[in-house]
Amino acid sequence: MTLNYYQNNAQNFFDGTVNVDMSALYETFTCHLPQGAKVLDAGCGSGRDAKAFHEMGYQVEAFDASSEMVALAIQHIGLSVQQMTFADVDAKEKYDGIWCCASLLHVPAQELPTIMQNLTTALKLDGIWYVSFKYGDGEREKDGRQFTDMNEASFNTLMETTPEVEIESLWTTQDKRPERDEIWLNALLRKR
Repeated sequence: MTLNYYQNNAQNFFDGTVNVDMSALYETFTCHLPQGAKVLDAGCGSGRDAKAFHEMGYQVEAFDASSEMVALAIQHIGLSVQQMTFADVDAKEKYDGIWCCASLLHVPAQELPTIMQNLTTALKLDGIWYVSFKYGDGEREKDGRQFTDMNEASFNTLMETTPEVEIESLWTTQDKRPERDEIWLNALLRKR
């Protein structure tokens, strides 16, 4: 269902997200990264964030589940972008940082613990990990997309499934898109 949405609406989604100013969130994430760090943009959508990290001098790998989004991201970034899902990530302690901006929220709640463990395995020891979810509690469908919303309590419960990862900070932000008034739950995680 969600994949079909992105396949059929890739250009509209790209146009609506590619120019959103995410610099404040980038700074929160990149201040924890070593120079030249290897970063995974997991569920990269338009490629906006992967491009920004690449321009900052990081070694960036990016993927998205939608072949249409991958094609648009490759055009935008000029770098390789893989078509794959979170379940396909099989790296072991490869990344200094993982960026999951508005991407894990499409994973069904029952699958999230497995996906979180998968990404934890890919993160280096002491690596930093950014995630964001629409603020709320539970699962819902909207306009042909599946969402798993999170609040502080549900996110803390999820994090109990990956004890080797600690929450460094948890905060809310307003949606950066001008026509949106949604609240986002953001988290910065550290692998110990």
